[in-house]
Amino acid sequence: MQSSWLAFGNEVSATFARLLAYIGAIVVIGVVTARMFGVPDVEAAVDPSARPQWFPIERPHRAFMLILPEFPLDPEPSYAIQRHVSGGGRKDIMTWGEPDTLGSRLMIEIYRPGSELAPGADTTVSIEDLGTIAGVKSAGSIDSKFGPLTLVEFTARRGERTRRCLGFARAFDEPRVRIAGWYCRAGDEVIQPQPIACALDRLAVIAAGSDPKIATLFAQAELQRRFCQPKTAAQGATIKRNDWIAATRDPKLRGRHVTK
Repeated sequence: MQSSWLAFGNEVSATFARLLAYIGAIVVIGVVTARMFGVPDVEAAVDPSARPQWFPIERPHRAFMLILPEFPLDPEPSYAIQRHVSGGGRKDIMTWGEPDTLGSRLMIEIYRPGSELAPGADTTVSIEDLGTIAGVKSAGSIDSKFGPLTLVEFTARRGERTRRCLGFARAFDEPRVRIAGWYCRAGDEVIQPQPIACALDRLAVIAAGSDPKIATLFAQAELQRRFCQPKTAAQGATIKRNDWIAATRDPKLRGRHVTK
């Protein structure tokens, strides 16, 4: 009887040892598999700081108008409106020209800040689709119907194409609004700032909404209009475009513009 109990005990011990070996093998296989194929970290994938601060408005109702015959393929701009998630600020963004075309490009942004921007704080202009920005330097200022524009010169490289650009900005305290943007040519040629002022010369408000101060600002600016749009050709003459954009022959800053 004693030998039978001894044999039974040995069998139980052996079975238990094999069971532990199997469990250990399963654990090892699981660790190796996780290291080979990776296990996604769900918590790390949720990054609150990556949430966008601005969201686009679908079917935007245009508040401003600017038609540029210097862009014969698209004289009317591509129009977008963005709203700030928490502050309620609004950006009306008009762009001419496509990122990968050979023509010149222009972007004008009218920013009416909400609570997201403290009075006197720095502001920025979107440059995402311009590519890599380099050689940023001050380019002085130029007068416009809205008053002096602060100018910044820079180069933008996208793929194999390099453009020379001018950024511009003008901010107002009352009403709180900033008019800014950039103008880029097709290559390394020097850009004259006068065409920017001439483009803004034709910028008009068409729907100020519940902000009559914006309408008043544009009405006062209209009194300073310079009427520097391109001269029309004589009747019967052949039109030759050599104006400031010439989009069909020449080939949207996140950059900072500090305005006072």
